[in-house]
Amino acid sequence: MADDAAKSPKGDDAAKSPKGDDAAKSPKGDDAAKSPKGDDPKDRPKDRPPTSRLGRLARLAALAPRGVPLAMEGARRALGLERKPEDAEARRQELFREAKKTADAVLKTLGEMKGLPLKLGQMASYIDGIAPPGYEERFQARLKRLLDRAPPLSPESAVTVVTAELGAPPDEVFEEWEAQPFAAASIGQVHRAVTRDGVPVAVKVQYPGIDKAIENDLKSVSLLESMVSPLGRKFGSREVVEEIKRVFLDELDYVREADNAELFRRIHAKDAELHIPRVVRALSTRRVLTCELVGGTGYAEFAAGGSQADRDAAGTSIWRFMMRALFRHGVLYADPHPGNYRFWPGRGGRVSFLDFGCVKVLPPELLVGMKRYITAAMDEDWEAFDRACVEVLGYEPNDATWDLYRSYTIELLRPLTTHEDWHCSPAVARRTVTFLVDGGKDLLFKDGRPRPTALKPPKIPHDFTFVSRLQWGLASVLGGLRSIAAFRAISEDWIRGPHLPVE
Repeated sequence: MADDAAKSPKGDDAAKSPKGDDAAKSPKGDDAAKSPKGDDPKDRPKDRPPTSRLGRLARLAALAPRGVPLAMEGARRALGLERKPEDAEARRQELFREAKKTADAVLKTLGEMKGLPLKLGQMASYIDGIAPPGYEERFQARLKRLLDRAPPLSPESAVTVVTAELGAPPDEVFEEWEAQPFAAASIGQVHRAVTRDGVPVAVKVQYPGIDKAIENDLKSVSLLESMVSPLGRKFGSREVVEEIKRVFLDELDYVREADNAELFRRIHAKDAELHIPRVVRALSTRRVLTCELVGGTGYAEFAAGGSQADRDAAGTSIWRFMMRALFRHGVLYADPHPGNYRFWPGRGGRVSFLDFGCVKVLPPELLVGMKRYITAAMDEDWEAFDRACVEVLGYEPNDATWDLYRSYTIELLRPLTTHEDWHCSPAVARRTVTFLVDGGKDLLFKDGRPRPTALKPPKIPHDFTFVSRLQWGLASVLGGLRSIAAFRAISEDWIRGPHLPVE
């Protein structure tokens, strides 16, 4: 779920200075705030997203009449609950007609709300297996617009924030400033500009009031967690919610994001194929982030038109970017969605990486524990693997869920345990998400009757929350590229090697 701080959507030419393009400059004076003649005021971009807690909840609640029937039907399919043949086709046709309308309603609402709801919509748009079974393609096709084309706020909203943060309006701070953003996402929108030194840059500007909006979203999540207690405590939901709150609130601090970008530059300094844009510190604050403008090709275009060799090389670059940081240094890049990459076909797997807001440093003991069960699986030492599943992941060997959770972990590790090339695909990615549901049907139902208490949750450390997000997201990203690589050979030295904290 990302704000594309350095992304340029128009290929190599996008990195050029926009000098001479008067249409791209921000108009000066009072005319800058005027709506073009003939515009309907209700269609003008808003100056800020809705921020009140009740107002945001009300917008989400308005989606329920459309979304709930589709979600319930998706749940029926996921759990294998069949309808009578005479009812199934009629219901399927009815819901397919509604699927597009529902996705459009979700797209509009989440795009206007920004914040946490938009982040969740972004996840549903690219992680295979999250959308309701049977309706994935329709939902994802519509929601993909949220990846980097969410509705922007007004140009004036960015002027207000830049002026407050940098001490002057953008057309005074920068040599050139494009009033219309070229990317917009959950926390901010991105404008092209040229510095006084003539350097083309991308300027990510935080939406006014988004900090309050996200805080209210997280309060609502906390309220929901408290309402489902004590059931929630059984699943460790309070700790998970607190972990989500910490990570998402950290994303509001662009100074921290700049620090994260520099951390990843140090980690990958010797890997020429991994490009991380430089931050312009003098033009960056807590709510404004300025970095070098990046060209290249976007994910969808590259996945559709890139050669197999280029997609394989790019897939291994993305894998190295994620796994070197994780297994050697304990640094988790927790937002792997497709909008965070720019590709350079024909350049040996070169990939530019964007947006470093969602980064987490894992506790050393968790990293050591992860390496325990991964190396045991690599060595096919299943006794050691089982001990690690109990001691690290909290699985209970005497519980009915043991075989399910153990098999799920082995499934997730298959790219790391096979010595052969691993073929990524959307179907493989979907299996990583749906494995527990598919495998849990026999536990959830007996003689056709539901047994909701049969699935006992493992006591997985709450720090693992964003590790799961990386596993699912990375599988979907590489699945969309259909990359083929020997991922074990790339990763094994880091997994078996020591933990080296980065200064």
